[in-house]
Amino acid sequence: MATVVKVAKTISAGLIVVFILAASVSVIVGGVGIMNILLASVEHRTREIGVRMSLGARRRDILLQFLTEALILGSVGSLVGVTVGLGIPLVLRFFITRVAIEISPLSAVLAFAFSSVITLLFGVVPAYRAARLSPTEALRYE
Repeated sequence: MATVVKVAKTISAGLIVVFILAASVSVIVGGVGIMNILLASVEHRTREIGVRMSLGARRRDILLQFLTEALILGSVGSLVGVTVGLGIPLVLRFFITRVAIEISPLSAVLAFAFSSVITLLFGVVPAYRAARLSPTEALRYE
């Protein structure tokens, strides 16, 4: 029986690693999506950025604006993901009573934090691009 338990623990650990890798890939793909959305936003709002800079906004202000937008987008997505990830096991507890379904609050916090950090990292490129725009060129942009 000890051998069976040992094999089950090994399989369980392997599955956890596979699930973490799959979740990491999906978070990184989501980060790339957010980066593309923000790059399109910078392109679309070039004149607005030029007007803000010509009225006295510093590069740092523009950078913080786009990083904040990235963080908000990522945090909302992370919150939805964590809510769904916690909600499914909680709902399954009502239907599957013979098996104990345990949920680690630490894993939910780590998932939210990891997703938010990845989003922030992917938001740096569009924010930096927006902050580096020349006010005169941005105002001429059509």
